Amino acid sequence: MDGGHRHDVPGRAGQGGGLIGPNALLQLAPVLDAALGSDARRRIFAVGGYDGLPAAFGMIPEAGVAAIHQAVRGLPQARTLLAAAGGLTGDYILAHRIPPVAQRILRALPARIAVPLLTRAIARHSWTFAGSGRFRVVSRWPAVVEIADNPLTRSEESVAPLCIWHAAVFRRLYAALALQGARVTEVACCACGDPACRFEITRGARA
Repeated sequence: MDGGHRHDVPGRAGQGGGLIGPNALLQLAPVLDAALGSDARRRIFAVGGYDGLPAAFGMIPEAGVAAIHQAVRGLPQARTLLAAAGGLTGDYILAHRIPPVAQRILRALPARIAVPLLTRAIARHSWTFAGSGRFRVVSRWPAVVEIADNPLTRSEESVAPLCIWHAAVFRRLYAALALQGARVTEVACCACGDPACRFEITRGARA
């Protein structure tokens, strides 16, 4: 255990509201285009105030992203769409944000060492996906992380956890770099009235 480290980050809300990384939308767009068509995707993005796609660099207002994710969660195929978008976000991070040398090192290490190292790296960059929420590492081995006041579920109520996109991002990263067959389970969610959205990362069936 790491003592429950908390990370207050650049996405913290100010006068203009919180900010989040653009991949929360950029990787969702091709998924919606493929499943629903570009016209439907534009209508969904318009809910969050977007006439097109956000810029690939720089943070974007989390309120618009939350509105779009909420609109997608209202679709019958929401789980499939958001899981696919989360997987693509993980792919983008692997291709553009984690140096190849670091990836090779993580893959060569035993999971008992690689998982805590990857968890620490994710925590350092949590502002890109947690926005104005408060990210905390509950445990590095086994890995347990949480987002309190999660901006993507802040205004919603649900009987089941809603953070499919976040779980898919984490699953892609852990499975690719540190834990073969990684399984990510959201065991608590702000939308369910819990204090934080909590994710447990465990080893699933061997890939």
